Amino acid sequence: MKHAPTTYPVHEIIRKRWSPRAFASQPVAPEALEQVFEAASWAASAMNEQPWRYIYAHQADAETFRKMVDCLLPGNQPWAKNAPVLILALAKTQYDNGTPNGAALHDLGMANANLMLEATAIGLHGHFMGGFDPAKTKEAFQLPDTLQPVAFIALGYMGEAEQLEEPFLSREKAPRQRKPIGEISFHQQLPA
Repeated sequence: MKHAPTTYPVHEIIRKRWSPRAFASQPVAPEALEQVFEAASWAASAMNEQPWRYIYAHQADAETFRKMVDCLLPGNQPWAKNAPVLILALAKTQYDNGTPNGAALHDLGMANANLMLEATAIGLHGHFMGGFDPAKTKEAFQLPDTLQPVAFIALGYMGEAEQLEEPFLSREKAPRQRKPIGEISFHQQLPA
């Protein structure tokens, strides 16, 4: 487990959350998956629209799982194909009355954060991937124009780093880092 080295104390669940590429072959129980989706469902959203949608497949769902792997860019396929579960996170970009929901991506991000923190709390780990082909994804899953594919998530129990080949092995073993607080938060205004 790679706990985050923080400058200020933060909740342990945040320090434990990590995005591995190495996953154990242990399947994720349906109840555990339902638990993380339940957590996602309780995220805050503009006008309580709850514009997040998820499509998921276990490795045992061979056809759908393969379709998900095929939508990923080549840099993600070698390791993501070993995750027990793949999830496609979608944002519903319009309200039911047809007006654009400018907060949809933000709200999906809130739901994804809840999902990931709940997963961490029950011993699961996930890795978000923006490296996928949106057009291929829309076609493969017959998505309407009102649903925007935003990210894929590889989810499962952490495996051994040594099961990865380069360049993924080095990335897996690299120390965790974040920008200093002074580079991301500014009192009253951005610096000139």
